[in-house]
Amino acid sequence: MGQRMANPDYLDEPPAEDRITDYDRAHFKTYLRLLDADAEGADWEEAVEIIFGINPRQDRDHALKVHSSHLARARWMTEHGYRHLLRGDLQ
Repeated sequence: MGQRMANPDYLDEPPAEDRITDYDRAHFKTYLRLLDADAEGADWEEAVEIIFGINPRQDRDHALKVHSSHLARARWMTEHGYRHLLRGDLQ
């Protein structure tokens, strides 16, 4: 699993499993916020600061890694993960 960052609620990278994890279930709202921000064309630096509480001016590489990996997982949820929800296959 990904390394923990300063905010204990988030990993640097979400688990990259082909199933919905406990981490995913705990962060559905985060994924939706990321997808909304992306769809609205929000600046990723502003999004990572608001959603994750990371200041991208202090550690740009880390902030980008957190934002990119979670946005990728959010997209996975919309393309594949939702099927697990529909089937009731949450484990």
